[in-house]
Amino acid sequence: MAFNGLSKSVSFLVPKSAKPLSISNGSRVSAMLVVDPYNNRKYETLSYLPPLTDEQIAKQVEYIIRQKWTPCIEFDRCGGVHRRNFCGSGCYYARSWVMWKLPMFGCQDAASVLREIAECAKIYPDCFIRVLGFDAKRQVQVAGFLVKKPSV
Repeated sequence: MAFNGLSKSVSFLVPKSAKPLSISNGSRVSAMLVVDPYNNRKYETLSYLPPLTDEQIAKQVEYIIRQKWTPCIEFDRCGGVHRRNFCGSGCYYARSWVMWKLPMFGCQDAASVLREIAECAKIYPDCFIRVLGFDAKRQVQVAGFLVKKPSV
């Protein structure tokens, strides 16, 4: 016998209810804020906060050092993840920021990272600057936060 398709009596194709589903999260609906994705760019962890003071940056860097991660400073004019060319899905080429010098291997104090941030900001005042933490064991970036936005 030849296959003629599914019969109309197949129940898994028929919706259980003709009534549309309603979605609600209760009384909090009126308190929700929709963020404008076009005129309100956020860049990295902590970028939602007011600019960090040197003391706050130092505390974050001290945490990176205590975890035995390597601090690294990067800068970029755009400040976001962007591609200069297309290389297919999952391709990370051209998505990174410019690295300031080399990663700070063996760094033991936050003051040296703050000095490098200040030097980078002096030479590139129109750039965003971020601090990253790299874990040598896992071979990945494990921390990252914005420390300076350009004064526009």
